Amino acid sequence: MTITLTMKEDWELWAEASHNSPQQPGQEPFEILRPMPKRLGKGYMRDIEVHPHLWLEIWDCEYHNDVLCKIPEWDHPLQFCVYLSGKVIDEYGRQLGEGYTCISGSGVQRQMTLKSSKSRRVGVDIEMPADLLAAFFPDDTGEIPHQLRLLAKGNDWQTLLYPETTTAIAGIAQQIINCPFQGITKRMYLQSKVLELIALQLAPILSAQDGLQLSPRLNTDTIARIYLAREILLAHLENPPSLLELAQMVGVSDRTLQRGFQELFGTTAFRYLTDKRMEWAEQLLRQGNMTIAEVGNKIGYSHLGHFAAAFKRRFGITPSQSKV
Repeated sequence: MTITLTMKEDWELWAEASHNSPQQPGQEPFEILRPMPKRLGKGYMRDIEVHPHLWLEIWDCEYHNDVLCKIPEWDHPLQFCVYLSGKVIDEYGRQLGEGYTCISGSGVQRQMTLKSSKSRRVGVDIEMPADLLAAFFPDDTGEIPHQLRLLAKGNDWQTLLYPETTTAIAGIAQQIINCPFQGITKRMYLQSKVLELIALQLAPILSAQDGLQLSPRLNTDTIARIYLAREILLAHLENPPSLLELAQMVGVSDRTLQRGFQELFGTTAFRYLTDKRMEWAEQLLRQGNMTIAEVGNKIGYSHLGHFAAAFKRRFGITPSQSKV
């Protein structure tokens, strides 16, 4: 069974469950314990303000069903997510959990659908205004470092990144969840661990950009444009623009676009698009409510043979074998 909710309905369920829940004994004054709505499953979420405007959410929830949450366009804060179990997948096949973390930049989030699988979700979310980057990780002038400005988009489309879950990241997340302290010591401990976790998630972004010091160098503005190009591709998997059209849309040359994809994502724009289409197709096939031809058409393939060949190159099996 799959439950479908809008983001507003999901928030209202959590708010109602919190309203009907009594205060827990020994609960910290800076901590809010929110029980999971019974309609969705069992467990809880803890909200802790570890620093003014810097919120930590600790999840331990068991979903009784798959849940589809429809997200509208909205002004999103800067968010860092790490799941130790469970996963969330968006309609484009991008995944949080089971090997991947998520950095959701501040700015306007695109409309999308998120799927939470029937499973236990254990992890941490960190939310804050983007200007706190300047407070915690300032450059020489006290501003947000140029490498991180792609995470502060204001009224522009947000940047979404999915760094891999390293052993170090998983270890810090586990320490946050199992914090051994109480009172002000707990708050101090969690604040230090939250900053450490953020730094570890940002490390591959900084190192990737540091690696772009080779000639010719991609500047920060170009890097942001390449990330925007990726978001455009992901939002138009069914009918993507051509390479030249995409380059014009983000304001770079097609050569710079290709070089940027190779530098930042380790592949060409075409290969990146194909891989994401195949991941989306694999998700649709596993859901089981569409035929192979329908899935192929859905992701933009009018020729079933071309779709099957691309799918086999990506996964080593045919679409029909994936549905078994």
